Amino acid sequence: MKKTALLVIDLQNDYFDNGAFPLWQAEQTKDRIVAFMKKAKAKGVEIIHVQHIADPAMGLSPFFNQGTEGADIHADVMAAAPDAAVVVKHFADSFEQTNLEALLAEKGIERLWVAGMMTQNCVTHTAISKAAEKYEVAILPDLSTTVSELLHLIALHAVSTRMTLTPSDTLI
Repeated sequence: MKKTALLVIDLQNDYFDNGAFPLWQAEQTKDRIVAFMKKAKAKGVEIIHVQHIADPAMGLSPFFNQGTEGADIHADVMAAAPDAAVVVKHFADSFEQTNLEALLAEKGIERLWVAGMMTQNCVTHTAISKAAEKYEVAILPDLSTTVSELLHLIALHAVSTRMTLTPSDTLI
């Protein structure tokens, strides 16, 4: 099996029920991601948390402000992979001005499985990043969500011409 990393993008408190910007099926998606993380870890898949922090130079953001509980990665997700690397980003593309590419190179990663929040933004922008072109990349549609089911499906359809969409239950 190719050396694989699961990118768990923006599973942060602001996207859940008491957060600043709750998403469609956030809790259910989180539970599916946590269950998959456990299986993936057992098979030797590298887990990498990606955390969006609003750029303070841009002024106060509606959510993901540094030092707030809303910006924290959900406790269940951290508990599933407490020793996993955390890549902090300020843009939708998880490669943009982060250490993600160096981390993947250091670990010898050849394949990326991309999951998280929000489908039409950080998930797709990371998957189609210029920096991701050197990897075999798949978005896991059942392990991603956004503000509505309709927007989730539109985003997946839009990226499907450039990206493999792979249900997580077909992987492990």
